[in-house]
Amino acid sequence: MTAGTETRSADSEQTAGRSRLSGPRGAGKALIGRAGPATVAFTLLAGIFGLVFAVMSPPFWGHDELTQFGRAYQVAHGGLLPAEIEDGRGVAYGGEVPAAVEALMGFALDDYTHNPGEPFPMVAEPGTYQRLSEAPVTDDKKIVWFTNTAAYSAVPYIPNAIGIRFAELVDADAGTLVRLTRLSGLAAYLLVVGFALWALRAHRIQWLAFTVAVLPITVFQAGTITADTLTNALALLVSALLVKGLFLGDRLGRAETVAVLATAILLPLCKPTYVLLALLVVLIPAERLGLTGWRRWLTWVCAALGALAFAVWMKIAAPTGEGTSLMRPRDQWYTVDTGEQLTGILTGPFGFLRTFWESILRRDQEWFTEFFGELGFSYINVPATAIVACLLAFALAVGIAERFELPDLRRTLVVALTVAASVAMIYVTLYMSFTPVGYYIIDGVQGRYFIPLAIVFFAVLLRWMPLRLRGPGDRPPGRGAEWTIVAAALIALVTTVSKYHLYVWA
Repeated sequence: MTAGTETRSADSEQTAGRSRLSGPRGAGKALIGRAGPATVAFTLLAGIFGLVFAVMSPPFWGHDELTQFGRAYQVAHGGLLPAEIEDGRGVAYGGEVPAAVEALMGFALDDYTHNPGEPFPMVAEPGTYQRLSEAPVTDDKKIVWFTNTAAYSAVPYIPNAIGIRFAELVDADAGTLVRLTRLSGLAAYLLVVGFALWALRAHRIQWLAFTVAVLPITVFQAGTITADTLTNALALLVSALLVKGLFLGDRLGRAETVAVLATAILLPLCKPTYVLLALLVVLIPAERLGLTGWRRWLTWVCAALGALAFAVWMKIAAPTGEGTSLMRPRDQWYTVDTGEQLTGILTGPFGFLRTFWESILRRDQEWFTEFFGELGFSYINVPATAIVACLLAFALAVGIAERFELPDLRRTLVVALTVAASVAMIYVTLYMSFTPVGYYIIDGVQGRYFIPLAIVFFAVLLRWMPLRLRGPGDRPPGRGAEWTIVAAALIALVTTVSKYHLYVWA
């Protein structure tokens, strides 16, 4: 066999990692060993703090939560395709929502747009939220605008749509409807990412995936209504399985193989900027997926289906781009022109590169902070304590990870180039779909958009970086490093929740 396709047994470090997980212990420790310590820690931290954000965040204060809910409600009632609505301002897409929810939306929009400065709480009238949230959901409907989210397929909204249908089944009021929609997304995040961490339970790199999965911004988004929740979850899942099958050279179980094939189809339908990440599944040798005979081609078939679905949906959603400029300030309406921007990139690439470079110089400090957390439309940045704690967790998680002997150089380069191309797609997409023609920077870029690429990015670095933390006798680090990672994540989440509550409610 060639170096790129041969299988190998786990190295001594991996064997040591397994022995620490499978030795004799009590019932509780045995359960943690079977599930994986990172899986258990993730379920507890993301579950508890995701629930806190879902309950504590005022309705519709999440990232684009007004328009995210509108699209989720449309999907819940069979509206799979973008629907154009009448709007005197120009091209617009949207749909119906219950009148009680629309009233709550209107109040939330006005509240977070005009909230007072420090030291006053951002929520000016908590009693009004309570009154509007207790309003019954009737058959009375209102049409709302959500052109930006109409561009997304139904896939990332399936968990939220289930929550909406359940809320209707139990005759929930407006506030409960919003909370159940949030909680259904959180449940999906816990299940998908929990499975990803479980797949890595025998490897110390599980702690790197854990650190990404419990960043304050990922947990906040999991507790609010957004297409990013399932997008992040699927991206973390495919990244974890890619690391296991390609970089660690480990064989995937049957459930893991099914998951990686399904993700190759579903992730391109969540957000277009991560289509290349999903296509990387073709690099995993068929032997490590347990695929033989004609089944060896299933990864290529699923990747092709994902790419085809992506292309078809982009064609369907293309007309919505004409209305996205209405999200900008009034003096910038009708200034976003996708066709003109694309022509500019093709005919004057150096002009685009100059804009890209100036965008980095002007905004990279904001993107760095946003990677850890800018919490919804309150625009609250996570505290410095949380960022330092997350950086400590990342340093330890990278330091205790296994040394990679696979894949071969060519496949590693393909992964590295794919990550670079995915980053470029983020900038190009926002340049074409949200930035006014002739604008001085690429507008709309946020640090949270890079989270789905984080695990694969670090995997590429670890492939070449020999430095690792070692315990006594040159053995792999013990539980102390793992407990420190969990403690750092806990500190980051506690301080973030505290700051958010202080600014919004206190």
